[in-house]
Amino acid sequence: MMGKWEAKLKQIEELASQYERKPLSSVYRPRLSKPEDPPSIWKLFHRQNQAFDFVKSCKEDVHVFALECKVGDGQRIYLVTTYAQLWFYYKLRKNLLHCYEVIPENAVCKLYFDLEFNKSANPGTDGKKMVALLIEHVCKALQELYSVHCSAEDVFNLDSSTEEKFSRHLIFQLHDVAFKDNIHVDKDKGESWTLNSEKLEKLGPAKPSDPDLSFLIVKNNMGEKHLFVDLGVYTRNRNFRLYKSSKIGKCVALEVAEDNRFFPKQPKNVSTENQYFLSSLVSNVRFSDTLRILTCDTFQNKGKRSGYLNSTKNSGGTLQGFQYSPYPEVDRFVLSLVNRNDVEGGIRRWNYFFPEELLVYDICKYRWCENIGRAHRSNNIMILVDLKNEVWYQKCHDPVCKAVNFKSDCFPLPAEVSLRFFLKEEEEVIADDMGNKKPMNPHEAPPCKPSPGASFDADWDSGSDDACLLQVAEDAELADVAENSLLSYNSTEDEIPDELIIEVLQE
Repeated sequence: MMGKWEAKLKQIEELASQYERKPLSSVYRPRLSKPEDPPSIWKLFHRQNQAFDFVKSCKEDVHVFALECKVGDGQRIYLVTTYAQLWFYYKLRKNLLHCYEVIPENAVCKLYFDLEFNKSANPGTDGKKMVALLIEHVCKALQELYSVHCSAEDVFNLDSSTEEKFSRHLIFQLHDVAFKDNIHVDKDKGESWTLNSEKLEKLGPAKPSDPDLSFLIVKNNMGEKHLFVDLGVYTRNRNFRLYKSSKIGKCVALEVAEDNRFFPKQPKNVSTENQYFLSSLVSNVRFSDTLRILTCDTFQNKGKRSGYLNSTKNSGGTLQGFQYSPYPEVDRFVLSLVNRNDVEGGIRRWNYFFPEELLVYDICKYRWCENIGRAHRSNNIMILVDLKNEVWYQKCHDPVCKAVNFKSDCFPLPAEVSLRFFLKEEEEVIADDMGNKKPMNPHEAPPCKPSPGASFDADWDSGSDDACLLQVAEDAELADVAENSLLSYNSTEDEIPDELIIEVLQE
């Protein structure tokens, strides 16, 4: 008996010695697989704007996803994590079954379509043929309007059809080409480069040379004319269902269609399934010097522009078809950089890349390049503002500068332009509005205060607190959903549930 006790004691002493040499970190930070991998980011929020505010304050490359959490009521919670972290758990298909990518407002994105029709209302309709004809039409339009060559092999074709409904998602994988944002994918001030509801009666060819798009007219379950293309998916911060996810209450997930002709190029150490997942993400577009950004006004307003966004000519926010970016303070700072030494430069256009939190400004009438130490004779420059790292730098459209992948030194943004400054201002405004200088906790609902001099019964009868009571009820309901899910998290320690980690390691 003593021999066993001594052996056990020796084992404990050895373990204690190991922990003394290599102590555990004070806060456990789960990692993907290797010790050198960065700590996981996995946060849930009740509201979409809270999730985006966290993304702005986070230095890691994180994104916003929506998770359906209850059948019938349409309520969703919002997850902020990295692509790699989400895929690590998502591929198990155990608990992350009803997920959506949130396509950020104003962010550069891929061309995408949501296609559907009711089968019983459209007997004999060949959905596969309609998909093929639409792809052919869009590829032809891209060639004619933008000189962009593509084919069905560049279109990721996803299927979630049922016996009742034909349903497809198409995501175009264009080489070095993307759209300014999902509004430009659909329309510009009501004019669509593809289709819109007002064209329902005009889809037949007006003349022999026009394409016949009458195949895009279907009927809904009320027998009314309807478009095969759902135009409701081109809205701000749109939730777009992920590859292999199903709608809550449904058992049909988005899978690779049998007539899909897109096959991703598989890099080393990345599985085909992971590549399909990354290809399906509409906002997964990163900045490169060779990337071409398409807009509706590229062809609509060609040759009709006379002005540029600059400090002297623009007072209303829109000129030459372009508007101020989501960060007008940054716009003004960039304009200050290109208006100097008696040169009045301007902003020709801006593009926003959500994965890098990067604002890219095409500059006009100001060509000074740090690489050559003088102004280019004809080629313009770019100013890039890295919002995550709060720095800016210059790049070039000049072929010589592009050939050496020139990038100037990074310079810090002024304090009044940094995101931390914006977020602090926002907190102060909220605190002032609430009459409380303490910054508001994003997980707390604003307090409901009764009207001065009014009794509780009077307020109850008048319904003045209904909005506050409804918000509190929604927050309580969402909190209950999160706590009862394996996706629930500890907001102070930022941990992924141990049960899920153990399950991953076992598999």
